[in-house]
Amino acid sequence: MTRRPLADHQAAVAAHLAGLAGTETVPVRVALDRTTSAPVRAPYSLPLFDNSAMDGFAVRAAEVSPGADLEVGGRIFAGDTTRPVLRAGTAMAIMTGAPLPAGADAVIPVEASHETAGSGQQSTVRFDAAPEPGAFIRSAGDDVAAGEVVIAAGTRLAPRHLGALAAAGVETIEVHRRPAVAIISTGSELIRAGATPQAGQVFESNSLVLQSLSTKHGARVTFIGSAGDDGDFATILTAACQDADLVLTSGGISMGEREPVRQTLAEHGWFGPVAMQPGGPQGLATWKQTPVCCLPGNPVSIVVSFEVLLRDVLRGIAGLPPVASNRAVLAHDITSVPGKTQFLRGVSEPDGSVRPLGGPGSHLAVTAAAAELLIEIDADTTELPAGTEVTTWPLT
Repeated sequence: MTRRPLADHQAAVAAHLAGLAGTETVPVRVALDRTTSAPVRAPYSLPLFDNSAMDGFAVRAAEVSPGADLEVGGRIFAGDTTRPVLRAGTAMAIMTGAPLPAGADAVIPVEASHETAGSGQQSTVRFDAAPEPGAFIRSAGDDVAAGEVVIAAGTRLAPRHLGALAAAGVETIEVHRRPAVAIISTGSELIRAGATPQAGQVFESNSLVLQSLSTKHGARVTFIGSAGDDGDFATILTAACQDADLVLTSGGISMGEREPVRQTLAEHGWFGPVAMQPGGPQGLATWKQTPVCCLPGNPVSIVVSFEVLLRDVLRGIAGLPPVASNRAVLAHDITSVPGKTQFLRGVSEPDGSVRPLGGPGSHLAVTAAAAELLIEIDADTTELPAGTEVTTWPLT
């Protein structure tokens, strides 16, 4: 059977999932790690009004002389909603964040002042030095003016971004959609962690790997299920499609007698070998108007298939940039099987070179966990001596 070139299958996956892209409006309070699809503009200036940066006294700078007394004409607190007027020849006590009185052009910190109580409620204040106009005043719009961009399009929202949006009075924002992903592992031999394995049984791990990778790269997982090889896959797939934009399956797509994914979906899509290793068996189908990406069942193949075929597609849908490749030199000679793009698990050496890690088996899950990167070897390459520069991809 002719192998589909890797680049062709990558393009087919991208086309298969192209309809998932879109935007939605969400409250700022639940927007952590979402990516903005449009610039977010401030509905108000920030600060909203001229206010004091210190606890102290609001004054007209020209009226202050060291050693001279000014009458304290009132007190202003944070949260006061009326803006008083500073009478000529007076000062007003003011707290941090309180609105600056009309007529004031400076604030003198309380540490540089000496207030003396007079008869009744009246008091006077003396200052150590005259202030510069504008001292310790936060002017309206100093941070951002109404209508200016608070957060640029394409920003993945961190806590600091959410704080800025909330401070600017933004309640909702437009973000890229996070596709809802359902995951189905197949195989009658699979058991869950915590069970006691019998002969012929293996612990199921692919759903956790796919859940973690999907979530990390911009999707949200809405369904996790498993199916044996005895014919219940179609029922489980139908249930998975109810709330999902995309279904990912693992296993059941090779050439054996019991391949439930392939046997159920063969008339609804494409199945065949892709010129890559690990991860050669692949499938793309549609079920109940929902795209299905069918991946092989071996643990290492699952990781490589996701990283090579799905990772950047999901990131693009979620508004995230693709993961960047790197260049490094080989620490040792390596050989490669012709006709397939090889993705060797590898690690970096202290000198920056890279070397393969472990054997070629696609079942070596624990060995593969020690890898840091994938070393990409072109399909037409069979031998590479030490010192050859190669493309590497970080394992995410």
